[in-house]
Amino acid sequence: MRFASLASGSGGNALIVEHGRTRVMVDCGLGPRDAEVRLGRLGLTPADLAAIAVTHEHDDHAGGAVAFSQKHAIPVYVTFGTCRALGLDPGAMPLARVIDSHRPFYIDGLCVQPVPVPHDAREPVQFVFSDGDRRLAVLTDAGTPTRHMIEMMSGCDALVLECNHDPEMLANGPYPGWLKARVGGPFGHLSNHQSSALLAALDRSRLQHLVAAHLSASNNTPDLARAALAQVVGCTEDWIAIADQKAGLDWRDIR
Repeated sequence: MRFASLASGSGGNALIVEHGRTRVMVDCGLGPRDAEVRLGRLGLTPADLAAIAVTHEHDDHAGGAVAFSQKHAIPVYVTFGTCRALGLDPGAMPLARVIDSHRPFYIDGLCVQPVPVPHDAREPVQFVFSDGDRRLAVLTDAGTPTRHMIEMMSGCDALVLECNHDPEMLANGPYPGWLKARVGGPFGHLSNHQSSALLAALDRSRLQHLVAAHLSASNNTPDLARAALAQVVGCTEDWIAIADQKAGLDWRDIR
């Protein structure tokens, strides 16, 4: 199993998970043409994708999902709440697949476990992917770490973890007050400190890859995110990978 990021941040998110011949795109917050170009960087085309799994309806995660799905005839997996928030009618869109936010589902041989998270969306989830031997957890939009999140993501072999903001940078940054309150609130985004606390609570005995994701361009830096996570893991800061808004992240193999 391996994974790569096409883009990560408030400008648009998309991540690829691959197991054998099965490839799933997690979110599509990019326009169809941009997504195609970024897939090409990884040696892929839309025809290589088996599905799109959408975490929630916000534009930076789902803004291009329906158009990309319809253009390339790729099924879209969404919770009922996300489906409603996107204005989708499964009866009128045969490619829509409504999932239970607490039950695993399969895309070919890849098991996908949704994980409900606190975020200001209709029915948001994140995902844990497994091929039966290895597990990849993706957590990029949550306001508060929860016990359920920790239980579901413990023991993973790879973790893509939101490090959205540094609290001091957010407090002193350019956002208006209402947006600072939203981002730093219990249904907003995880700070470096919160992500570090969540990471410290996980079983990390199998961890091969740790990726800091969804960094704010205004309220965080890669160095701050790396330092916060490396302190927990006890590794050098350069071992922590960054999923970038423009460059994404190249393939990472889970062995």
